[in-house]
Amino acid sequence: MKTRTEHDLLGYKEVPSEAYYGIQTLRAVENFDICGVKLSAYPKYIKALAMVKWAASKANNELGLLNDDLNDAITKACEEIIDGKLTEEFPVDMIQGGAGTSTNMNANEVIANRALEILGYEKGDYDHCHPNNHVNLSQSTNDAYPTGIKVGLILKNEALVENLKELIASFRAKGEEFNDVLKMGRTQLQDAVPMTLGQEFEAWAVNLEEEIERLNQNARLFLEVNMGATAIGTGINSEPDYPEKCIKHLRDITKMDIVLAGNLIEATPDTGSYVMYSSAVKRLAIKLSKICNDLRLLSSGPRCGFNEINLPKMQPGSSIMPGKVNPVIPEVVNQIAYKVIGNDLTVSFAAEAGQLQLNVMEPVMVRSIFESMEMLENGMSTLKDRCIDGITANVEHCKEMVLNSIGIVTAVNPTLGYEASSRIAKRALAENRSVYDLILEEGLLTKEKLDEILAPERMIKPQKFIKA
Repeated sequence: MKTRTEHDLLGYKEVPSEAYYGIQTLRAVENFDICGVKLSAYPKYIKALAMVKWAASKANNELGLLNDDLNDAITKACEEIIDGKLTEEFPVDMIQGGAGTSTNMNANEVIANRALEILGYEKGDYDHCHPNNHVNLSQSTNDAYPTGIKVGLILKNEALVENLKELIASFRAKGEEFNDVLKMGRTQLQDAVPMTLGQEFEAWAVNLEEEIERLNQNARLFLEVNMGATAIGTGINSEPDYPEKCIKHLRDITKMDIVLAGNLIEATPDTGSYVMYSSAVKRLAIKLSKICNDLRLLSSGPRCGFNEINLPKMQPGSSIMPGKVNPVIPEVVNQIAYKVIGNDLTVSFAAEAGQLQLNVMEPVMVRSIFESMEMLENGMSTLKDRCIDGITANVEHCKEMVLNSIGIVTAVNPTLGYEASSRIAKRALAENRSVYDLILEEGLLTKEKLDEILAPERMIKPQKFIKA
């Protein structure tokens, strides 16, 4: 393999000649073989880093710190990365020491080496375009890195929300399909009162719909960034007009309403936005897990469970029990939720670990949040396509359980009163008889009156009381 020789503070190393990354990226690859998930796994994150570097270059050019040729080459390199090129040139592990320096230098080196090619030079010929002196000009890892994270999370949030909307639409469609399927509602896993299966699915749709605003609301916290803070927020090694110009260009490039933090010394170690957004992601995961618990219960059986709905059959369910089919899609979403909950705890611990003017634990926060979002995206797509869209209802079984349920006595409670209704319920349970038959047997209501009270449309929404 052909190599080129590069040097840094610690000495010299041989870098693959075809690589756009350089010596500091190579050291990071050697040092941090940790989670096995590379920056390249999250293209939106890499795109965001390129946007930040592009905005910085344009600001430096306006200030006369970068000549037009260098700015044009850096711009072209960043545009290519934003378009999805060179993604595989980001091999650094997501979890790393150094407060994100490895990630920042990976971006600096790739952009510098691609810019060198554009300018007509060889990769590694840093006299003409240097990762630190030119691409990282007026920046520190401590402002460029978190700004890239925040832009990347906003981009990722857009994809997550679109994915969530598709799942909600699937639940809503099933709600309409099952609008006339009467079934028993349950509280504490005991028979409660009738409802329709459509009402149940629509309630899940509404429950998830609430999370769109929660995610977007918390993602808006990422719009405040600390570009121009450099090392600790004092702005050392940047010019006075640099932050304003950089933010202007970043807004233009990202099409986002990005603003500069009011106090850069405060903003540089602050990770509160990660904590808030992670909690919103966790909330979505918890809701999805609860819904999947419900799906597993409602499809349980088929002979000895609720058996109200049928989930699509995805795979044989047992290596020993012939014919068994398991609810594997809801099960995997449950497991995703557990991982997201754990990731949120990681974010909380890492945020608390900040010290003085910097929080060096940002890499594990980034890894945790991006992983949670990626898993939820995949999980929601799988849940929609391989479960919700294919659910069918056992209509007659649902109706039969309503008619045989003690719970329908609640419908006659306003007419007969609590004492009489309780007595009927007790008899029905003890004698294994229907509430309907016992009411008629005791002559409490005529058949016509009872049928009117127990009409399905009367039991699923508020109605005027019927006198005995």
